[in-house]
Amino acid sequence: MQLMGFLEDLCSLSPLNNETLLQCRPFSCGDNDLDDFFLNDTDNYDRQLLGKSFCYRLNDDPAVIVCAFTLANSSVDVRHIPNSRRKKLTQDIPHEKSLSSYPAILVCRVGVSKDFQKKGIGTELMNFIKLWFTAADNKSGCRYAIVDAYNDEVTRKYYESNGFQDAFSTETQEREYLGFSDDKELKTRLMYFDLIRLFDK
Repeated sequence: MQLMGFLEDLCSLSPLNNETLLQCRPFSCGDNDLDDFFLNDTDNYDRQLLGKSFCYRLNDDPAVIVCAFTLANSSVDVRHIPNSRRKKLTQDIPHEKSLSSYPAILVCRVGVSKDFQKKGIGTELMNFIKLWFTAADNKSGCRYAIVDAYNDEVTRKYYESNGFQDAFSTETQEREYLGFSDDKELKTRLMYFDLIRLFDK
């Protein structure tokens, strides 16, 4: 996979923190929860070592944030995933390398500015994240990209179109895994992308 397009050609990557925000015009992706996090919480997350936030800014006007995202270390614990789903998730891992959990990068939050939506930028951004953690200079092993995706059609379709799959085949399975009662609403669904796929292309 080769990264090309708007972000690569016309934007630059920056840390997203209070210093950056002071240099930029207000950012909004249209989701109040995401906007609040990107505008108010990224420094605190960084100080507590809970996640790192970044943004792409226009080269011609660095005050414009095109998109923002937050990443954290995580893992996929396969011990409690139903057998059929566990086999699917680990089907490309050699048997002798089987573990109870596998290293992953958690895509905590992703937002594209309302002014730049529906231009393929969300897909470009996801491709960048995938490549970032399979590059030769990556400092740690990272087998999967995972996300707790909002459990709505638009969000799930975005991740599915970028190659992510459900870790659980049904919401019932996921509720059981989380210890939720049958009537508790699932606000997010765990989805994954096996980064080894990038080496087959």
